[in-house]
Amino acid sequence: MRRRQLLLASPVLAAAACTALEEDPGTTGPSEGGGAPAGTADPSDAGGTGTPERTDAPTEPTRTEDPAEAAIQERLDALDPRGIAGQLVLVGIPAGTEFPRSTRTDDQVGGYFLLGVWESAEEVEAMVAAAQDGPEDAVPPLLAVDQEGGQVRMLRGDAASEVDSAATLGEEGTEAVATAYRTIGEDLAARGLHLDLAPVADVVDPQLGDANEPVGGLDRGFGTDPTAVADCVTAAVETLDEAGIGATLKHFPGLGRVEQNTDFSAEGIVDETTGPRDPFLEPFRAGIAAGTDAVMLSSAIYPRLEDGVPAMFSAACVQDLLRDQLGFDGLVVTDDIGAAEAVADVPVADRATRLLAAGGDAVLTADPGLAGQLVDAIEDWAAQSSEQEQRVRESAARMLRVKTARGVLTS
Repeated sequence: MRRRQLLLASPVLAAAACTALEEDPGTTGPSEGGGAPAGTADPSDAGGTGTPERTDAPTEPTRTEDPAEAAIQERLDALDPRGIAGQLVLVGIPAGTEFPRSTRTDDQVGGYFLLGVWESAEEVEAMVAAAQDGPEDAVPPLLAVDQEGGQVRMLRGDAASEVDSAATLGEEGTEAVATAYRTIGEDLAARGLHLDLAPVADVVDPQLGDANEPVGGLDRGFGTDPTAVADCVTAAVETLDEAGIGATLKHFPGLGRVEQNTDFSAEGIVDETTGPRDPFLEPFRAGIAAGTDAVMLSSAIYPRLEDGVPAMFSAACVQDLLRDQLGFDGLVVTDDIGAAEAVADVPVADRATRLLAAGGDAVLTADPGLAGQLVDAIEDWAAQSSEQEQRVRESAARMLRVKTARGVLTS
């Protein structure tokens, strides 16, 4: 099974970690060649002079540049500021609508995700072809879909096979999860897609059960035991990867303890329990170890991490916990920020820039009409300082790494 080292190629951002964190992120630095200076003569062989004779110059440690990473940086350098900003916006395409061409030509967005129910393989493939039809020098888009199984399947009919819900799969065990996600992966690959916005890594609070509307109420979680859920998440991530499809863990740091769905409510979305050492984080840790391409952030609020701030805008959640403690340096995306009620009171521009300031990378909008505003906001934010410009470039590089790993970009 392939381990996507591309996603770990850049250093973790240099924000300070929480001083009380106990876990080692476990990140590894680039390997270095060379060693101790070579060719120094042994004094005993120095012809009785007593002076060591150096027969050659000391060798300096050498670094071998990763060709794939070099190609990513070259592609990034070729983009203008708007092209870099556009990479950090993913736009939803509702079933039955026309492809929003201006998002490709004017906004240069980084990718698209399918919304609603698509029952025709032909329609999916036509939309994929439309999304890929852009200027020759444009960066091809990353194409994603929310395909979990059970009630949450955007592809149906002859576009994809029916698979059981995560709740059912979790009861049956990891072999059932692997079988289902093999089917999902093969279906997505056949339609020309690259990324699944799944699996759900949230652990449902057993005291809430179905009263946990976003996960338990829709049978989207693998269960209530963190260890068992972690095993299922690992199986899902690894099996998608084997099919050539990237995985997205969601909804970090977990939606299993809230009552309301953040898509439809700004109330009942506070999790008073989840903290930096919570066992409910274990499925996310396992999915990261398994090689997930992306992590999707929750828009709920976690006072034990940062009071009053949605997770997607919280540096304590994104930088300190996800990046520094759990060691994830891959692509970090939002849940929907276009139509979700949980962020309706946040100005559109701030929905993108607050994510970047917190250490995240890309915003997802279910409203294609917001694409231009979001790209504008990121471009303007990057222009305000060299530090913010570098922050945007780091995130764009993460997007390009995922695209390279999934064959969207080729050398």
